[in-house]
Amino acid sequence: MGVVSNNSDSDGSVQNCINGLEEKLDELRGLLGKTNGDPLRIVSVGAGAWGSVFTALLQDTYGQFRDKVQIRIWRRQLKVVDKATAKHLFEVINSREDVLRRLIRRCAYLKYVEARLGDRTLFADEILKDGFCLNMIDTPICPLKVVTNLQEAVWDADIVVNGLPSTETREIFEEISKYWKERITVPVIISLAKGIEAALEPVPHIITPTKMIHQATGVSMENILYLGGPNIASEIYHKEYANARICGAEKWRKPLAKFLRQPHFIVWDNSDLVTHEVMGGLKNVYAIGAGMVAALTNESATSKSVYFAHCTSEMIFITHLLSEEPEKLAGPLLADTYVTLLKGRNAWYGQMLAKGELSPDMGDSITGKGMIQGVSAVEAFFELLSQSSLNVLHPEENKPVAPVELCPILKTLYTILISREQSTKAILQALRDENLNDPRERIEIAQSHAFYRPSLLGQP
Repeated sequence: MGVVSNNSDSDGSVQNCINGLEEKLDELRGLLGKTNGDPLRIVSVGAGAWGSVFTALLQDTYGQFRDKVQIRIWRRQLKVVDKATAKHLFEVINSREDVLRRLIRRCAYLKYVEARLGDRTLFADEILKDGFCLNMIDTPICPLKVVTNLQEAVWDADIVVNGLPSTETREIFEEISKYWKERITVPVIISLAKGIEAALEPVPHIITPTKMIHQATGVSMENILYLGGPNIASEIYHKEYANARICGAEKWRKPLAKFLRQPHFIVWDNSDLVTHEVMGGLKNVYAIGAGMVAALTNESATSKSVYFAHCTSEMIFITHLLSEEPEKLAGPLLADTYVTLLKGRNAWYGQMLAKGELSPDMGDSITGKGMIQGVSAVEAFFELLSQSSLNVLHPEENKPVAPVELCPILKTLYTILISREQSTKAILQALRDENLNDPRERIEIAQSHAFYRPSLLGQP
């Protein structure tokens, strides 16, 4: 009797869970004006590690309700999987019995055997359909519905997830805007991109990915949100506990936070879009330096903590230039910075540079990792904060200086990655400079509001 009771309880729990998911889906469908027989169309644009995992999470959670939701992902076609990656992919497949069985069941295993032998070329969109992201081969995900025609993917989408690098966001969304000219309904856009553009005319200012999307498409900022948090894509798909914040206008952030929330992936909502998005770009900048410090000091905890103190003070200073009352670098915002400095492609890139296994001359698009977004962000932030029109009063020298002069780590990263005047060892020299101020002083200066520059966000 006890066994029967346990099975009954288990079945009841599963059914309650399914009912709860369907209720969340129905609630969002209602807000978007969807009627019976008209599925909610969600499409992710861009298939990097986080974009692919985010789409897979939605597919795993809501894909069972096929009559009510359609989840797809767009990526460019004809991206070749190189031979070394094809060989490694074959090893991954054979090390995972569940993946192997799935491919055999789908009659998809033979092509991986042929690719391993060099008798066939695989393409990134092809393997994504089977649940393999080119930038995250070691972490198989669920099979995804992949579309390679951008117009087909987005023209009638209700929710568009921006999984593109910030450096590609404007270009792709300008193309998307051509397909939305005759739309009656306005889509909701969730951007996962981290990075900025620097614009110097008419006055120096930054353009975040959500602003790029707004400018490219004309979609109201009320319908464009940013999602970020302390997360590593592969760990989230393995159901490691994680949290995130979705930021933007209240109309959509609260229902979307509820829709996206899962037992292992808690999503909160927040109104401060600017700080979270800028911090999303800044953390990648400083993560590259963190990787350098880790490699150069043989993972010295002391050196890494000194670096953490200085880089976070620079981040706080920069956000106070942009916003009068920015969200504090605490809680999830601090945790997001911490995990990115600890582990992630930008920190990995810094380590590889310091070890001599990579060189800045090799570019910022790395096979198996994708775009190292921190590199372009270093250049953008440095270029912007070097403008004399933004001069601030140096607290000790009592003379006007460009804001970047108060950010020695950012300056050093620029000389290593962009102008290439110095080697990675310069990052340690910057930390060990006897004239370096206590990070607390930089934070106090920032919090005095004396340096707030609303023009940096294109505001009067």
